[in-house]
Amino acid sequence: MNLMAAVDASVKVAGLQDLTLHRSVSSIPFAGRYRLIDFPLSNIVNSDINSVGVFASAPFASLIDHIGVGKSWDLDRRKEGLFFLPTTHKNGGIATVGSFHDFEEHIQFFEKSRQTHVVVTSSFVVGQLDYKEMLAHHLASGEDITEAVGATGSLKSYILSRELILELIRSHRERRILSVEDLVNLKKAPYTYGVYEYKGYFAIIDSVQQYFKESIGLLDENNRRLLFLPQAPIYTKVKDEPPTLYIEGSHVSMAMIANGSTIIGNVKNSIISRAVTVGKNASLEKCIIMQKCTIEEDCELAYVIADKDVHIEKGVKLTGTAVQPIVLRKGERVTKEDSQ
Repeated sequence: MNLMAAVDASVKVAGLQDLTLHRSVSSIPFAGRYRLIDFPLSNIVNSDINSVGVFASAPFASLIDHIGVGKSWDLDRRKEGLFFLPTTHKNGGIATVGSFHDFEEHIQFFEKSRQTHVVVTSSFVVGQLDYKEMLAHHLASGEDITEAVGATGSLKSYILSRELILELIRSHRERRILSVEDLVNLKKAPYTYGVYEYKGYFAIIDSVQQYFKESIGLLDENNRRLLFLPQAPIYTKVKDEPPTLYIEGSHVSMAMIANGSTIIGNVKNSIISRAVTVGKNASLEKCIIMQKCTIEEDCELAYVIADKDVHIEKGVKLTGTAVQPIVLRKGERVTKEDSQ
């Protein structure tokens, strides 16, 4: 395969601030058992790409913990494989994909590669891109840079030659361009630009509202079938946990529930991550509950996003909206008095 990949996990997305106080955008949980970075990494390995650089800015402890050396994606190899490439941005990267500043810090990743072309992609677009097909389209078009575009906009994925990306990295200051995305948006000469039309499911996660909408949208079986394809599985970090335990008297409908949880109350139209406890007579509707949360008995939650390790005490009642869901930050403890 003549493709290498650069995953930009340092992009700063202002609309996701409540979910990125202690993690990068790329490691935000999604669809119960995944992280956002699982989708681009899975697209890459399903396209037979074996040389992958993940460019990440702080805070990236949760990202390192999740991807490790790439074993879950079969990227823990003696040659090539996964390269974790931290950048010097202290407060997250720039707001466009494929920062030449970040690439310049690790230019040897590109210089030492044997591949002729590079995929540059983001870590906050969920979809099923076939980069082998995109490369074939790119080569046939004769364009310098090809952008993947869907019905509602860009998928923030680009293919260009390794020779060209090295040229751009070395000259980006004098040309006054920030990133691959910036260059494509500006359509700067003398380069030529083409598009690859993607017709499958995709979602851009660039705000809390969009995160909530696209997450709840996966409760629709049609959307799940479009995203989770048997021929192109989405890989994630493997965790050995028991199946979820449903206690007598619990009621669950239209929900996605990961393993390791205990459900005693009622869950409807919601997404529950691993190792969550929903107490007796608790009621959840249109909620996203992340890993290791505890919801005590008699709670009533609607349109709530609870980040990891949130503890909601007995009798708490919280009601948000689809446009403005309530976000409980990582590790927060909510009392009945807080909700009144």
